[in-house]
Amino acid sequence: MSDTKQVAKVAEKTEKKGVTRPAPRAKRAGEGKQPVRLYVKGVHVGYKRSLVNQHNHTSLLKIQGVNDRAETDFYLGKRVAFIYRARRKTQDTKIRVIWGRISRPHGNSGIVRAKFRNNLPPQSLGASVRVMLFP
Repeated sequence: MSDTKQVAKVAEKTEKKGVTRPAPRAKRAGEGKQPVRLYVKGVHVGYKRSLVNQHNHTSLLKIQGVNDRAETDFYLGKRVAFIYRARRKTQDTKIRVIWGRISRPHGNSGIVRAKFRNNLPPQSLGASVRVMLFP
């Protein structure tokens, strides 16, 4: 017997017994999918500097998966968030953010320069930042 005949036979039996199957439920948006991450991880590796002087108003960031100067072009102008936990609550949360923007590449190895609204503190060296992909 072919598959179509078997399916038809089963369908006839269920109709005779009065068995009805529930209609398939419509899927909601995003159901059954993996969550989408709207940022790329990066690391604050230092400040712009020369041999003697250090300029804290410009931070150097290493973005995950970016290894040469050509790959940095996509990230220029993107917003960056340094998220940290403070001691005291403000607005019912201890989590705070310092926002910045990627301004230009730094060298040929995929490092970028970023300027933040407030200079990043020295405790952020080696800490992770989020480079947003949406604006």
